Amino acid sequence: MRLIEKVESIIIGELPVLKEVYIHIHQNPELSMQEYETSSYIANQLKELDIDVTEGIGGTGVVAIIRNGEGPTVMLRADMDALPMKESNGLSYASAKTMIDRKGNETPVSHMCGHDMHATMLLGAVTVLAKKKDAWSGTIVAIFQPGEETAEGSQAMIDDNLLAHIPKPEVILGQHLMSFKSGTVGYRPGQILTAGDSLKVTFFGAGGHGGMPNNAIDPIVMAASAVVRLQTIVAREVAPQTQAVLTIGEFHAGKAENIIPDEAYIKLNIRTIDESVRAHMLEAIKRICNAEAQASKAPKMPIFEEINNYPLTVNDVVATEKIEKEFALTFGDDAFEMSPLGASEDFSRYGRAWHIPYVYWFVGSTAPELYNKAEANDDIGSLPGPHSPFWVVDLETTLVTGMKAMLSAVGAWFDKK
Repeated sequence: MRLIEKVESIIIGELPVLKEVYIHIHQNPELSMQEYETSSYIANQLKELDIDVTEGIGGTGVVAIIRNGEGPTVMLRADMDALPMKESNGLSYASAKTMIDRKGNETPVSHMCGHDMHATMLLGAVTVLAKKKDAWSGTIVAIFQPGEETAEGSQAMIDDNLLAHIPKPEVILGQHLMSFKSGTVGYRPGQILTAGDSLKVTFFGAGGHGGMPNNAIDPIVMAASAVVRLQTIVAREVAPQTQAVLTIGEFHAGKAENIIPDEAYIKLNIRTIDESVRAHMLEAIKRICNAEAQASKAPKMPIFEEINNYPLTVNDVVATEKIEKEFALTFGDDAFEMSPLGASEDFSRYGRAWHIPYVYWFVGSTAPELYNKAEANDDIGSLPGPHSPFWVVDLETTLVTGMKAMLSAVGAWFDKK
């Protein structure tokens, strides 16, 4: 009998408590690297299972270990930080919380990327494994990670010597919600997520009167010219068969319509699936911005500041094949091979740093009636999903599916063949 079959009744039995856990975390979101109450709450839940729990790794990271005799060591990871945005979906348990961010600004906070569900799913899987030790043999390492949204958390835990606190795993597993139909699971061998790099570029001019622009050097025109020219990197410098995206999401300059400011800045993001293309695009961004500054006789060259960066997520093919077989047995046609996504994650840093295979997959979250209606209208793209203030997770079905997915994947290593 497979592991998931041995523990299925326990999953159902734990649902009432886990739904309360989810709602609590959902109503009490915390910003990246400020997850103090969330991590304490999760740690307290874990301690009730009488397993090894370590807090404060990488800031607010929590690690739980279940040692259950001889066998493989499998690491499971979930993130737990929230987003600086207002929840607007009308849920009775919607977040109304605000926080002071690390820049000192007050901002609404909500779990509009599903990390509350990720943490609950992992807590549920750990609970089941701790209560049903006769169903498996080996070691489980559960990582509750801070700061995924800012690309800080996994590296912070690695730098805080995480590997000294845990037995080295044979494989690392993780999952994320997506706006697929609830009850479904999407997996993919090989590249599943892009690399992501975000930069701030500051252009410098010489301020002056708007009526006498000949006495000034306009950084707005400089930056605007760069904005247009930067789009040619993907259009003219990247091969058409290679996926790449460059997005400029912020442009700030000046405080009055008749004053030429001293400086302007843009913030941009690139997504790539090839390391050489990534390196070329980063070089091209600097080349173009510097050239625009020179063309405008800027008093000094632009300053380039890294905001964050995410590595490529490339699932281990052999490990993914093992999980695919388990998903097929558990979910049937509701498990499917998905296309790569343009999003990015810091999950792969663990496997990259420790040279360990990893697998990352996605769990559907949209209520079937909503999904089916959108599908019938050929309007799937309109469904709210991660980072939308209107996203609503189909709570119970999604929670059960995520727990079953994680436990099925674990079974690929723990089940005796």
